[in-house]
Amino acid sequence: MKIFDCPNCSSPLFFENTKCVSCGSSLGFDPDELLFKSVSDDWSGYCKNHELGLCNWLISAGSKNTFCPACALNRKVPNASDGENFEKWKPLETAKHRLVYQLLKLGLPLVPKSEADEGLAFDFLGSDNDDNKMTGHANGVVTIILTEADSVHREQLRKQMSEAYRTLLGHFRHEIGHYYWPLLFKYKNLDRFRFFFGDERKDYGASLEQHYATGAPKNWNENFITAYASSHPWEDWAETWAHYLHLMDTLETAGSLGLSLKPEIAKPSYLEMVKAQDPYTINDFKIIFDASISLTCAANSLNRSMGLPDIYPFIIADTVYEKLNFIHEILKDYRQRNT
Repeated sequence: MKIFDCPNCSSPLFFENTKCVSCGSSLGFDPDELLFKSVSDDWSGYCKNHELGLCNWLISAGSKNTFCPACALNRKVPNASDGENFEKWKPLETAKHRLVYQLLKLGLPLVPKSEADEGLAFDFLGSDNDDNKMTGHANGVVTIILTEADSVHREQLRKQMSEAYRTLLGHFRHEIGHYYWPLLFKYKNLDRFRFFFGDERKDYGASLEQHYATGAPKNWNENFITAYASSHPWEDWAETWAHYLHLMDTLETAGSLGLSLKPEIAKPSYLEMVKAQDPYTINDFKIIFDASISLTCAANSLNRSMGLPDIYPFIIADTVYEKLNFIHEILKDYRQRNT
């Protein structure tokens, strides 16, 4: 996520801001141009969820919509009178807005399921939901269980599931990968997908049962980004997709902050530093990947200096690199066909 500029005084703004702390201007996020603007006659005002302290996106004057493109995707949400669940929803909604921003940057379609059967919807449910649903994706509906917002509960699950990390934004990125899979592969590119990820026609339920019963293969890290990715080609896709989004977002942040990176970080005698570029403008994934290695090494070292775990505890094998590069090429091709 980039750091934005105030349209009135050019002071830095963060994604969730509604006011510039320097000049005091009331501001909102324009989802069409992906930047902040002053609340003026050009806008009917904020998204309806602004009243609940959940959204700072703007609605164009004359628009019939009361919800912004991010909030319009919500199908089931806690009632404001349900204090405990409502408070859990807030950080989840913040993470979802960051996801939607990135999907807009990538030029991917965002159609609410209320408008089209093949559209997208989000259900935010309590752990006591009637259908005993779990966090996941099915038929265009991403379900997020509100207990994910509880950091203690999330850490317990992370250890129980032997995950290197477990974050709110990571959940959204993984599940949205499942949603976009049919869009990108259902009628095209299937042979290319199967070359990198395997045959998705493999029984999904049986594959997951086997994974939970016996665990990942001994040398899973030679071919997969996570142990869970080894369970089935669809999960390999979703896990690798999520990591691609992680790399793109962190590099956009680095570039907007003016950070300089040393692509050949393994050679400390090299003093030349290269300013981080906006990854969404780069066609060659090798440039993005080299910068990401430099950035994550630096970030991990900073965390270790504070006695904290690595912010990015992953080693990218050559096979995984090829999968990430494939995702980059598929998205590039999609944008070229649809712009």
